[in-house]
Order: sequence, then C-alpha cells, then structure tokens
Amino acid sequence: MTVKLYNTASSKLEDFKSIEKDRVSIYTCGPTVYDYLHVGNWFGYVAWDILVRLLLHEGYEVNRVINITDVGHLTGDNEGDADTGDDKLAKKANKESKTAWEIAEFYTQDFVSQMNNLNMTKPSRIAKATDYIEQQLELIRILKEKNYTYQISDGIYFDTSKFPKYADFAKLDLDALKAGARVKFNTEKRNHSDFALWKFSPKEEKRDMEWQTPNDLLDVHDESTMAMGFPGWHIECSAIVMATLGETIDIHTGGIDHIPVHHTNEIAQSEAATDKKFSNFWLHNNHIKSNGTKLSKSLGNGYSLQDLEKLGFDALDYRMFAIQSHYRSEANFSVDNLQAAHNRLRNWRNIAALRHQTHDTIDNDDDKDNDETKLNLYATSNAVVESLQDDLDTPKALTIIDEAFSKLVKSKPNNIHQHSLIELLETIDELLGLELVKNTPDIDDDTKREIIRRQHVRANQNWKESDKIRSDIEKSGITVRDTAHGPIWEYL
Repeated sequence: MTVKLYNTASSKLEDFKSIEKDRVSIYTCGPTVYDYLHVGNWFGYVAWDILVRLLLHEGYEVNRVINITDVGHLTGDNEGDADTGDDKLAKKANKESKTAWEIAEFYTQDFVSQMNNLNMTKPSRIAKATDYIEQQLELIRILKEKNYTYQISDGIYFDTSKFPKYADFAKLDLDALKAGARVKFNTEKRNHSDFALWKFSPKEEKRDMEWQTPNDLLDVHDESTMAMGFPGWHIECSAIVMATLGETIDIHTGGIDHIPVHHTNEIAQSEAATDKKFSNFWLHNNHIKSNGTKLSKSLGNGYSLQDLEKLGFDALDYRMFAIQSHYRSEANFSVDNLQAAHNRLRNWRNIAALRHQTHDTIDNDDDKDNDETKLNLYATSNAVVESLQDDLDTPKALTIIDEAFSKLVKSKPNNIHQHSLIELLETIDELLGLELVKNTPDIDDDTKREIIRRQHVRANQNWKESDKIRSDIEKSGITVRDTAHGPIWEYL
C-alpha cells in the first residue's frame, strides 16, 4: 500500500512520492524558545515523529530538520502577527533578569531533553535561527535584487502585491483580514499583508541579539537609517530550509495556526527568490483544546510535561494520549483523558509481558501457524502499518491493537503465538514509539519460583499462606492475576 498524506496545498489526500528515490527531506517548524512547551505544542511533534517512523519503516532515508526560533518572534498586536510588539525572548529575559541568549539556551536544551523523554526519533539537524543570520541576510539580498523588498522606518519588508499567488495557499480573503484586525496595521506598509524580513533595533534600545544591517540591503542609506537589526520571524525558516535541505523539499510540517501567515509568508519569500516550488507536501496538525477552551498557561490548562510529571504521569503517557487522536482532528485534553491513556499504556505493557509467559509449552510456534485455535498476530502487525499508511491514522492503529490484545488476554498462554506477539510489539515500538519491549522486562527466577509455590499452596486451599506469598511478590512491583488458565503475573 502506498503512503497517502493529506496535502494542505491541494486540500486532498495524495499518494506520497519523494523527489529523490528512497530519500525524503522534511522540515518541521520548531519552537520559539522562551518557555516550556505545553501539551498543545507537543501534539504536532508527536504526529511528525509518527510520520518519520513510518517513512523509515517504508525504507526511506529521512533527512529532517527542525528549527529553533531563538530570535525575531515578536508578540504581535494582531492574530498571527509577529512583526510588532515585544520580542518574546527579550520579554522573558527581562522578567528573569537574564540575557536572551541564556533564555534561548535553557529552553532549547529543555526541548531537546523532552524530545528524548517522548522517545522521538532524533532529527538530522536542529537548526537555531541565530546560527543562520548570514543565510537570512543573503536571502533578503536576493529578494531585494528581484525588487520584492522595500524599507520603512522599522525595517525591511516583503511586498506581497508583487507575488500574485500570495493568498492562494491559505485561500485568504485579504480585505476581510484587514477589516478584522484587532488594532490598526502599520500605516507605512504598502499592503497590510506585507511582512518584515529584517527589523531595525529601536534607537533607544540595546538588544541582546542584534546584528549590523548590511548597507546594500538598505533603500535609504544615511546616518539616520544605519541601524543594528534582527531577522523577522518568517525568513529564518526559508533560509534554513535552503541551506540544509535545498530549494524544493518533500514535506513541510507545522500547526494549522501557521497556515494563514507564517507558512504563507514562507512560500512567498522562498518561491519569489528561487522561482521554484518550495515544498511538495504541506502537513498541518490541528489544535488541542481543553473542554473547548484554548490551552494557555494563563488559563491554568497549559500543562507542560514537567507539570504532568508532578501529577504522576510520564512522557510516554502523554505520547499515548496524543496518538489517540488523528493529527488533523481537534483533540481534547484533560487530566481524566490523560489518565485513560495512562491506563491503556499500562494494560498494553502487561500484555507485552505475556511474551515472557508463553515459551514453557510443548507446542512450538510452527505448529501454531497451522492451528486455527491458536492466536496468530502477524496480520495485526500488517494492519497497523496499513492504518498509518492512510494519512497517519493512529486512532485506527490503536483500535486494531486493542482488538488483537483483547482476544489475546482471553487465550491460554500456551495458545499465544510467541514470535508473532514479539513481532507485533516490535512493530508498535517501531511505528508508535511506545517502548513496550524496553519497559517490560522479565521477572527474576526467585519470583517465578514463588508464583509456582503459591500455586501449590492454593491447590492445598491454604488461602492465608497464598495471600502472604502474593503480598511478598507485590513488594517487587509484580502482582499475580489468577485466571481459568492459571496464574498470570503483571506489573503493578
């Protein structure tokens, strides 16, 4: 089955085909590193990790870049506007009496650390915007030479009227957007949709992060306009993509909030500069809300992974929560929903532990292959892959796994096809990243002997001793569940 992905650019499901055979280039819009990411931010990163895992499973070599916005993202006065307001990092730095560089480094390291905790596939490169200043200036230079830029008092802007396809990607009604603005746009701009490529530092302000504006980029060059400056938010992504992946890439990912402004601007500046298509596929994840309300730290529902840990949950619990929703669907976050995901993951781990309890049998797996009464899970592994090939349908994949596991727990341990169970667990870990095998070690021989001794005690109806043995076993984090087929040990 061919991998099918929903392409925002065409608004339809398309068969994926890479530019180069067996190689895929992916760019993911990364975080602005001024605070801890909350559960809504992480939703998309989990989805794009599933994408990477699927493509690797399909045999592709994946070259993936994630950027770090450590400069140039302003708070904005209008929805989606990053050209006005305060610098997000500078604002945080002032609050904590640190430099913007210190803030950027701290939250960048936290982002990388939490990616590891979430068991995300390591990208080929994590690219900081501040490491690509020269490339951003060169891209602005190309745009100026092609007459796409103009200069006003606070910076150098891209003239969107000179890029006829500007509104096409997001199907924008520019007049309606202008009318709906919460505050008045900069009157110096030629068009309200024009965006900053390079911002001049305020004359009265010494920024932590600023660079000399090259003279050849200035329309007006005199002492009053010579200024230090910094890149606009959008230019970094185009410059980093071109420097690391090329002028046209296979897949660009991000959140749906990026569609009308950030990604629209990326396309405009990139294709204006190169006269080439910027990305063949655009994938966008939906929002997570909390009971219909936007996630926000100020509202008390913008939980970070650190917050979840204090509540007794780990990163893999959140990962399970995230993949329970399709990436294009709006998910609903609550502690109760997270608890349900935690319970599901715990149940799956106990089922994974059955692989340690199926080998003491006179039946071998080859015999089970030809016995319809024995449970074979090979088809389940294939069905999981096929569900993900259909636009990363993780909810369907989880349903398939649940159905197979439900049948499995009703089977006699001797009827379980051990090799196919192991293969299914490995498929789940490879594609969904839940680390079932890693987190479900076998118990030691002493505990196994105690379980056998408890069986003998129960056979003699010595219930008091049986309960004592069970209590002693539970001290090691293991409990025993008595079934019609004999005892099954599970993790507490």
